[in-house]
Amino acid sequence: MRIVQINTTCGIGSTGKICVGISGSLRAGGIENYILYSVNSSGYPLGISCSDKKYIKMQAIKSRLLGNYGFNSGKSTRKMIDELEKIRPDIVHLHNIHGHDCNLEMLFEYLTHNHIKTVWTFHDCWAFTGYCTHFTMAKCDKWKTQCNHCVQKSEYSWFFDRSKSLYDKKKKLLEDLDLTIVTPSNWLAGLVGKSFLKDFPVQVIHNGINLDIFQPRKSSFRQKYGLENKKLVLGVSFDWGRKKGLDVFVSLAARLPDEYKIILIGISEATEKQLPKNILSLSRTQNQSELAEIYSTVDVFVNPTREDNYPTVNMEALACGTPVITFNTGGSPEMIDDTCGSVVDCDDVASLEKEIERVCGDNSISSHRCAQKALVFDENKRYEEYVRLYERIIASGVQGN
Repeated sequence: MRIVQINTTCGIGSTGKICVGISGSLRAGGIENYILYSVNSSGYPLGISCSDKKYIKMQAIKSRLLGNYGFNSGKSTRKMIDELEKIRPDIVHLHNIHGHDCNLEMLFEYLTHNHIKTVWTFHDCWAFTGYCTHFTMAKCDKWKTQCNHCVQKSEYSWFFDRSKSLYDKKKKLLEDLDLTIVTPSNWLAGLVGKSFLKDFPVQVIHNGINLDIFQPRKSSFRQKYGLENKKLVLGVSFDWGRKKGLDVFVSLAARLPDEYKIILIGISEATEKQLPKNILSLSRTQNQSELAEIYSTVDVFVNPTREDNYPTVNMEALACGTPVITFNTGGSPEMIDDTCGSVVDCDDVASLEKEIERVCGDNSISSHRCAQKALVFDENKRYEEYVRLYERIIASGVQGN
């Protein structure tokens, strides 16, 4: 068995780390594998660069000008195809290929023409829309039938709305591909079943985390910031804005009693100036171990995300023994039950406030129960699921012959 993964990054960012994790499981089993990527390598020995930042930036501008997001980047895609020609993989596993580094038409026609079995992990909804990665906040359901007159066009194109033609091209290109779809959440699997991809096989493989790092830890965080007598409410994101619910935390800061303190991690200097004084903001942690210490010391983790697939931060908080309260959006509620947190309706800040106070006073939600719940998030088990999926796909092809 020979496997090639294709992703924007290698070992960097969430999807880049997933690629390297899967590759490590394959290596442990003596299986030949490679990662084709475009930018931001961790130096992983099985990674093969197919582009660079300057080229990708030029393609991003070109995409904005022409409005044909996903159908530029011929040079980098030709490099990918050249590498595939050398390697001759049994399976090509796609991850994020919409970072202006891949021409879908070139790649999918190659995969189809050469009858290469393909796995595609959907880390968002882009595969079955004209432009967007998410459409919940836009309240758009055109993707179910045919994208057109895109309400989010300005985020992807300066001049032209090509959402209809891009939607049609994706649908046509995928028709004959030997494709197995993987989604990290049941929510996204449900959306696929309502899209033009509904006839393809779909398997849910949840994302995972490193449980050697994310576990209950001792911390001096409270002492460092003089918070010994406070009930601590934590939020973590590295892309704060309305999508991640920054405005919700501002509302909570005005509503919660003085005994509560909100802590936000991932806040830029510009955003910090706009926050109320009773929110403690940190730009970043030194490493994941420090982040785990902060998760471990707070009373509750709050994730008021309005669009999400299967949030890593929920898993990290639970693994550190901290209950999670989240909006009922995307796949965020799937890892929560009444033993480890709570789910409230999106934008219901009043109910969110009540749940924060309830969970902070609920002795039945213990650190131990949260950490036990998180045992299913072991990333190594998730990587092994991918290896077993590859084996089944290849075995089914052999039997079919």
